[in-house]
Amino acid sequence: MKIHEYQAKELLRAYGAPVPPGEVAATAEQAAAAAEKYGRCVLKAQVHSGGRGKAGGVRLAENAEKARALAGDMLGMRLATNQTGPEGKLVRKLLVTPAVEVKKEFYLCVTGDHENAALVIIASADGGTEIEETARTHPERIARVRVSASEGFKRYEGLQAAGVLGLSGENEQELISLLASMVRLYQEKDCSLVEINPLALTADGHLMCLDAKVAFDDNALFRHPELKEMRDIDEEDPREYLASQHGLNFVSLSGTIGCLVNGAGLAMATMDIIQHFGGEPANFLDVGGGASKEKVQAAFELLLSDKNVRAIFVNIFGGIMKCDVIAEGVVAAAREMGITIPLIVRLEGTNAALGKQILADSGLAIIPAENMADGARKAVEAARAGGDGA
Repeated sequence: MKIHEYQAKELLRAYGAPVPPGEVAATAEQAAAAAEKYGRCVLKAQVHSGGRGKAGGVRLAENAEKARALAGDMLGMRLATNQTGPEGKLVRKLLVTPAVEVKKEFYLCVTGDHENAALVIIASADGGTEIEETARTHPERIARVRVSASEGFKRYEGLQAAGVLGLSGENEQELISLLASMVRLYQEKDCSLVEINPLALTADGHLMCLDAKVAFDDNALFRHPELKEMRDIDEEDPREYLASQHGLNFVSLSGTIGCLVNGAGLAMATMDIIQHFGGEPANFLDVGGGASKEKVQAAFELLLSDKNVRAIFVNIFGGIMKCDVIAEGVVAAAREMGITIPLIVRLEGTNAALGKQILADSGLAIIPAENMADGARKAVEAARAGGDGA
């Protein structure tokens, strides 16, 4: 789960990180009122995307009147960044924060090092809007410092990071304190990312978190009901949000073949084999190992809500999952929802014979598949025929 910058800063502030003051504005008048307090200030569009500055989502106001005018332009605009795609995201809120004179910008991040079952601090002296370009063209300028997940952050790890950033003296101690806060936040709130970009060395010689991004592990949100309240549904794909409400793992893609699969590994393999036969998957959809008939029907609703879908491939390998349960869900959904696009079903494993019989006895135009390759081939052919107007 992602949250907005202002929410990330609130969390960091609660953990003792140096964060500038700021106020959230949903109207031009609110932005002007905040600017009255701060004087020269920065207005920052609150959308779940990086690259806002280059897209016009971060603007400087010299006074309250300028802030009012800029806010009027920014609120309601669709901000298109390299992460949102051309459709952009609607700006509903702004963060108004005092302008800070910056001497140097750094990049700082704490995230998971899954290969080593650890955490990792990622640091670079080349922070700011060009960090992605630095990662691409000069990866040697980005350093990684491993942190034990069981033992936690150690002072010497902070000293390593300070050396990478070229900090010493008081700034070195500030960085160590900041990293301790970031690691504690990461572990205590089950984060997947705690990022500060830029971390600024200000004109008065201190470190300040000028921007922040925090994301959480969705699988651990049940432990943090207070974090669920931070969720902004308007920033999410409506189908992905609906999927989460039904316990489905769903990611929307741009293809024409809807996929309904049990198990993440099988789902990935299904997308690969669809592409092998020349098609494009419209989604990643894992119904899990214990899906009910109702869950399967909810999955079909998600697939059919995508107007680009021209065929559906149901690929089930029954282990814990019983194929007859899936078959009942498929038949119920096809009948109740009046599915008119080609529906290809491959069932294998527990109660597969019973599941296939349920499909055959349904009287519906369900296309059976002998195996995964057969199903993928039939789905690609059906999607192509649908695209040709057949």
